[in-house]
Amino acid sequence: MPIDKYEGIKITVNINSGTLEQLSTLLLGIGEKKAQLIIDYREKYGPFESVEALMQVKGIGPSTIEKNRNRILL
Repeated sequence: MPIDKYEGIKITVNINSGTLEQLSTLLLGIGEKKAQLIIDYREKYGPFESVEALMQVKGIGPSTIEKNRNRILL
């Protein structure tokens, strides 16, 4: 049985300061296109005040939020 090399490591990313690479690599279901939309949104409207506020970004819905809830920092 293979050992998960990330087992025990808490993966988190700050959605208000994360880079395109960090957002697209560390968040599940977020590729470079959605990561860029997150960055564009926060540059236009300011920092996200809640995890749920990410749903204001086109293409990000409740299932993406739930998959990443423990990974997202504000």
